[in-house]
Formats: sequence, C-alpha cells, structure tokens
Amino acid sequence: MTRDSSALPPQRSGPPSRPGSRVPGWFAAAFAWLVQRTSPHAALLITLAAGLVPAVLLTLGSAEVYESVTESEGVARLDQPLLDAALALRSPDLDTAVTAFTNLGGSIGMPILAAAAVAAMAVKWRSWTPVLLVAAAAAGSLLMTVAGKELIGRARPPLTEAVPPFEHSASFPSGHSLNAVVISGVVAYLLVLHLKSRGAKVLTVLAAAGFAAAMGLSRVYLGHHWFTDVLVAWTLGLAWLAVVITAHRLLHSRRAAGRAAAGGSAGPGQPPP
Repeated sequence: MTRDSSALPPQRSGPPSRPGSRVPGWFAAAFAWLVQRTSPHAALLITLAAGLVPAVLLTLGSAEVYESVTESEGVARLDQPLLDAALALRSPDLDTAVTAFTNLGGSIGMPILAAAAVAAMAVKWRSWTPVLLVAAAAAGSLLMTVAGKELIGRARPPLTEAVPPFEHSASFPSGHSLNAVVISGVVAYLLVLHLKSRGAKVLTVLAAAGFAAAMGLSRVYLGHHWFTDVLVAWTLGLAWLAVVITAHRLLHSRRAAGRAAAGGSAGPGQPPP
C-alpha cells in the first residue's frame, strides 16, 4: 500500500477546522504530542491502548452493578421469562437457522467476517487504518469479555434448556454480543465515512445495529446466555466503540491541522481513507 490516507474523506471548502474543534483541546494536544514523537498510526494505537484502561474499569464497574441488581432480582427478573419465551418459539428448522447465524459471531465466524471486510477496505482505500482500527477494537472487546467472565463466573442457563452444541465457559458477559457490536460498529463507521448518499449511510448503520441486536437475541434464543449477559455486553460494546471512534477522530483532526499548517488542502481528487 503506497498511499497512507488515514484521514476522513475530503471536506467541503472553507476554513480548516481546528484540532480541538471536535474533541477536548487538551486531548487533541496530547495526541499531537504523541504524533510528533512517534507516528500517526503509532499515536492511534497508543491512544487506543490507553482507552482500554477506562474500558476495563467500566467492565469491572458493570460487574459490580450487575451483582447488585441480580441480588435484588432487578433486571434479572427478565432472564427466566425471556428464556421461557424462547423455548416456546423453538423448532428444529429454526434452531438450525439460528445456530448457523450465531456461529457468525463465534471464534471462527467473526474473525473471518472481520478479516474479509478489513482486507476489502484496506486494498480499496490503500490504507492500513482499517487494519489497525479493527484489530485494536477486537483486542479490546476480547479483553473486556475475558475480564468480565473471570470476575463474575456466572453459570449459563441449564443445558436442558439450551440448543446444542453446548458451551461451558462463564456466561457473563456475552462475547458474541459484545464482539458483534464492536466489530460491526467499527466497519459501519468506516464505511459511512466514504458513502456519499445519506440513504446508504442510514442503511449501513441500521444493518450494523440489526446484526448486533440479532446476534445478542440469538444467544438468548439458543439458551447459551441469559438476557442480562447480552444486555450488559451491548452497553460495554457501545462504550468501547465510542473510544475507538474518538481515537480515529483525533487522528483525522491532527492530519487536517497538519495540512492546514502546510498550506495545503484536500483536493476533490484525493482518495478516501
């Protein structure tokens, strides 16, 4: 890849935006300091690594809240009724279809989907940014999943109420659900940056949201997770996704400031990131 184009697509003519116009000034200044001493992509990875700290703390905090809620039978009151509703919906054909779909979010299906999407974007845009962004997002998602499972160690629904093949790791949070939010969210974010049609952007976001929602619900339907496992995974995934997008926006702001300082501007023929 000979052209590095990690910035967002060219913007309309007008006064260049200041580096801190979309993020706090001190945050943008710290990112600029990192870029000067390393490189744009290294600064992006360092920022994401730093962002893992609050993400993991959020996971630990969610676990504490989760324990308090379940002890008082709060949100957990939804768990058994929703599993009972799933049992009433099951049929051999539907079980097979949902199992095939949920496998897309597993340890084999999700990496294949993510790698295919990343490879297509990286080659088309001639940029390493999609590779770095999705890889870092996936690593953070995995860390949050492992931390939550180790801390809580919640048992999954009884095997008598689950659809095989059975899973035996801890139930909280749902890794399938968390990964689906993060990976589909990052891919949708990158695609939206390059789409010109408002309708196409909306459809892309809806497709990503629908995929993540369906993945979480499939885990409940199959009896592989309680609903609260999925609910917390969705919230954690959205929080980590916000960190990843913010880091990329910092990279864009820094590069836009660099072009402005050099007296250049993004021309209409410049390719997207």
